[in-house]
Amino acid sequence: MIIYSGEIGHLATIGRYKDTDLSISNKSYKSSNSNIGSLEKINFQNVRSKAFTPQYKTLQWLVTEDSIYNDEGLFVTFENDKYLVKSVFNSSYAKILLNGKYFVFEGTNITIDSFIASPDLSKVIIRSDTVKNWRHSSFGTYYLYDISHDFFSKIGENIAVAHWSPDSQYIAYILANNLYVYSSKERKTIKQVTTDGSELIFNGKPDWVYEEEVITDDYAFWWSPNSRYIVFFKINETEVKEFPIPYYAQNDGHDLYPELRVLKYPKPGTPNPVVELDTFDLYNGELHSFELPDSSYIISEVVWVGDDKILAKATNRGFDNLFVYLIDASDNNSFTVVRQENSGEGWHEIGQNVKFIPRNDTLGRVADGYIDIKPINGFNHLVYAPVANSSELITLTSGEWEVVDGYVSFDYSNNDIYFVASKKSSIERHLYLVNLFKPCQIIELTDTSKDGWYTTSFSAGGKFALLTYGGPTVPYQKIINFRSDRKDDRVQGNIRGETLYYLEKNANLTETLKRFDIPEKKFGELNLGQDKKNDGDVIVNYYEVLPNNFNPALYDYYPVLFFPYGGPNSQQVTKTFSIGFNQIIASQLNAIVVVVDGRGTGFKGKKFRSVVRDNLGYYEAIDQINAAKHYASLPYVNKEKIAIWGWSYGGYLTLKTLEHDSGNTFRYGIAVAPVTDYRLYDSIYTERYMHTPQENPSGYAECSVHNVTSIAQSTRFLLMHGTGDDNVHFQHTLKLLDMLDLAGIENYDVHVFTDSDHSISFHNANNIIFDKLLNWIRHAFNDDFINW
Repeated sequence: MIIYSGEIGHLATIGRYKDTDLSISNKSYKSSNSNIGSLEKINFQNVRSKAFTPQYKTLQWLVTEDSIYNDEGLFVTFENDKYLVKSVFNSSYAKILLNGKYFVFEGTNITIDSFIASPDLSKVIIRSDTVKNWRHSSFGTYYLYDISHDFFSKIGENIAVAHWSPDSQYIAYILANNLYVYSSKERKTIKQVTTDGSELIFNGKPDWVYEEEVITDDYAFWWSPNSRYIVFFKINETEVKEFPIPYYAQNDGHDLYPELRVLKYPKPGTPNPVVELDTFDLYNGELHSFELPDSSYIISEVVWVGDDKILAKATNRGFDNLFVYLIDASDNNSFTVVRQENSGEGWHEIGQNVKFIPRNDTLGRVADGYIDIKPINGFNHLVYAPVANSSELITLTSGEWEVVDGYVSFDYSNNDIYFVASKKSSIERHLYLVNLFKPCQIIELTDTSKDGWYTTSFSAGGKFALLTYGGPTVPYQKIINFRSDRKDDRVQGNIRGETLYYLEKNANLTETLKRFDIPEKKFGELNLGQDKKNDGDVIVNYYEVLPNNFNPALYDYYPVLFFPYGGPNSQQVTKTFSIGFNQIIASQLNAIVVVVDGRGTGFKGKKFRSVVRDNLGYYEAIDQINAAKHYASLPYVNKEKIAIWGWSYGGYLTLKTLEHDSGNTFRYGIAVAPVTDYRLYDSIYTERYMHTPQENPSGYAECSVHNVTSIAQSTRFLLMHGTGDDNVHFQHTLKLLDMLDLAGIENYDVHVFTDSDHSISFHNANNIIFDKLLNWIRHAFNDDFINW
């Protein structure tokens, strides 16, 4: 997954353009202090000190044995040097899980890195000595703490992950790519489920590409609701080709030879890992396999939809066809295909969207079913399968807007589904509710009369919620009882439910902002002209950050810096709060910063995002160029000082934009950790949008960065990359540098960061890269590169 992770933030503010002629509404967030001359400007020092970083608290909601239908809003917190279970509803309830951040085991002080309480709250899994692996995974030493007996026992070292069974009797864990079962009662491992785990065989744990692109987590095993079965991935990497990554400064630079790490990394058209689903029966010790009809298929989601039924989704390599299987763990993994869907001109997205809805005759649920996300008329919406083994789906939401990331919570007591959606605006997120048996009767839960970006997490039974307002103004968090009919006297954000209390108001941040002259951020839609592939015009979301004391009456004055990401189904233009590099550019360089979500990006429907299918890098670049041409036409913009920069996919898009533009609009560009040839990137991401090189050779050739002579028509450009990047390999930039050498091109600069991964943060690299960005852009806007 190509993710830009180096941004130090940007401030989201209120404001919207009424038309595409950039007429400004009066709704914009800026410093309320009228004494602007005495206010400080944004700089790196105060951004890096986190002066503008909102505080967010997290609640580790607990799923206990009776919390689904008797929801007391239990959560874990750390207070007064104790790990406690508390209730958002009953302030007098408190149960001590652990005392302190340390414990003594066999005479040694052990630091607690993390822990997971058992569902019955009688025991705790503790992890210490954590060592990071890939983006989502790590290894550590695991212990079991018996609360009632005040007794610690060691589960093992170098364990990848450990999970409780729902009945609290067992712990499943992964060691050396094998699956084990530990008895919490006997305090020992009682079963080694697999024995073939190795550097090539992964049991219950994703390999690199499945962790990065499919699971996006550190585990690939799941307990059944009745704790009898474990279903898990068996991933075979034998045929996957290796990619070596040398590291030069891991031992403070004292090693005479680099450390070479070899990564199994499948590239487009090369062998993928082969995955199968296995189930282990704890009662009889039997192990059964479910092998996909085609070994090239990718399993994208696995969910228990009953005590012995598994719902599994799989796609072909090109993500054109989706197959939904119902597997019977009690019948040797026999299966039926309950659904089969073709993606049309788009692709099937990977997501963890299925929610098991258990049978409850009293509440009208006559069979085990599930909730899922499915495209309805080109937009992602909630559907309900009232019977898990049937293809029947009831559409719960519909319209030209999208449900985001599936369901949020399900209230088992009244059949209500909570979800976040872009119903009001594609650049906002609000919380809604729909009932299983009242399809498309959608109830607003947050105040859509005001701009807002909300996220939320719910207690186990769906009664209580932590509602987080993320912008556009200063964020806050509050605890809400959504089943309460009591009138809420503290209405802010939610328009239903009772506010129990605020968890975070960010009062200090509010006071800090009064000291600074914050550059304005304005949102709008821009008409980029006729869409030659689809009917109508190309309408894109965008925002601009304006410099302090912006004066549109000035002529040929302001430089403009575009900052795209642009990856398929991504989104940058959001009404969220943050202050960072964009504001620094506006304040320190007196420049306008522009962010445009062009075609291919998400939350504007399938047609808008699917136009890039089999042709990455074209429409995205054209939209950036057309937006830049619009800015170049504005009288207050200096059209000779329009630049573009991006990281990861944004770096790729920067290069493709320079390539298609040939120096006509963009004079400068900066590409950080860019893809330059999708034949070199990982298969599961790339083939989802491009198919294989064998199926689409011309598409791969065209989408690569190849016309370096055209790129060189810009005044100057900068390339930066980390040599230890396990995601977008340094190979991409080296290949581009070779093409530049062969073409005799010299109007560019390069900065390489030793051993840094995709985030570019190793050995002070993050500070250096942003300093370099600011200074290089300053030189560009000062015309220092004109005569180089």
